[in-house]
Amino acid sequence: MKVTKADIVISAVKPEQYPEDQLPEIGLAGRSNVGKSSFINKMIARKNLARTSSRPGKTQTLNFYIINEQLYFVDVPGYGFAKVSKTEREAWGRMIERYIMERPQLKAVIQLVDVRHAPSKDDVMMYDWLKYHEIPVIVVATKCDKIPKGKWEKHLKVVRDTLKKKPEDPLLLFSSETGYGKDAAWSTIQNYIQK
Repeated sequence: MKVTKADIVISAVKPEQYPEDQLPEIGLAGRSNVGKSSFINKMIARKNLARTSSRPGKTQTLNFYIINEQLYFVDVPGYGFAKVSKTEREAWGRMIERYIMERPQLKAVIQLVDVRHAPSKDDVMMYDWLKYHEIPVIVVATKCDKIPKGKWEKHLKVVRDTLKKKPEDPLLLFSSETGYGKDAAWSTIQNYIQK
């Protein structure tokens, strides 16, 4: 997909703030430092539309990015970040849960994991939760430029085994540095938004 136009439309905290135009939505979930903003920026070929931060846990709202007037990426707050109070984490949890479970426009959730490490307990919990609620999941293993190509398969196997990934869920390698995996990610997303 060639992205010619992308904008952030709204940072929402409750359903009445969500866009009303019925376009398909793809949620983005992942640990706070997994590189969600870099993923968004690479996918839409913009340097800083999604703000990357050296301070993980910065996204505290549901950020709706409209792409080519055809679909939305919805960036949800990162999970597994300790520097946030328990009450705040619970409020985020409720906000994310309500969005993911009640939003008819949501076609799939891209769950980003860092391919260099085995998925964390939080990653496994998130994956299990999405599967339990029958939400389609696309697993994207980021930062593949940080490991030698010859080891990619071994690292992917760790991701698959740790998540106990279901065969129907795509698992894609991605690098926001080199753009590796960008085309595969777009064609996978298009399969889901056409369903």
